[in-house]
Amino acid sequence: MKKRIVIKLSGRVFGMDNVKVLKDYAAFLVRISKVCQPVVIAGGGNIARHYISHARSSGADESTLDELGIEISRLNAKLLIYALKNKAYAHPPTTLQEIRHAVDDGLIVVAGGLHPGQSTNGTAALIAEKIGAEQFLNATDVDGVYDMDPNKFKKAKKFKRIKLKNLKNMLVHEDSVAGGYDLMDIVALKIIERSKIKTRILKANTKTIEKAIKGDSDVGTEIVLPSK
Repeated sequence: MKKRIVIKLSGRVFGMDNVKVLKDYAAFLVRISKVCQPVVIAGGGNIARHYISHARSSGADESTLDELGIEISRLNAKLLIYALKNKAYAHPPTTLQEIRHAVDDGLIVVAGGLHPGQSTNGTAALIAEKIGAEQFLNATDVDGVYDMDPNKFKKAKKFKRIKLKNLKNMLVHEDSVAGGYDLMDIVALKIIERSKIKTRILKANTKTIEKAIKGDSDVGTEIVLPSK
């Protein structure tokens, strides 16, 4: 059986003008599927934020806003499925159980969000746990974890590796991380920790993701799990 790799793909990849980018991702996933089975979770990105802010201003409650974000992430997933044609499972699975079955078909699986109250990072970690993924790659808008938001501070230094507990502390204490650039969240980290999932945060870029799948430890930031 091929090793399974979970890739959380930043919602930005699915932006309005990115037709070629999605085709490139599809070609990359088909190529890489010869050596592993990719399971991709699509983020919602700016399109989801657009819908959510409109609905919030109309007075929608938070769980409704979550559902809206999930709908958008599933539409993004469908765009990638269409680009993959018959190489992908035909639609985005909507439950962990369905993901389990979809993966057993051996095709490339593309999903969006699953449950209200859970980010697509948390969802991706749960999926990695459920299917026994060899690795979880969180492909984001930045090329790894920094000691401060690199979009705001030129002096920001990138970590090649970071202990899970240190990343957890950063997420708890630093407002700029939670709102500014989408790295990971506490739910995702708890799942990674309990199931010892090998995890790397890296730039959403096909060359970078391919290097990580092939074992290059120089890309992105590796999350170092507690040894116990």
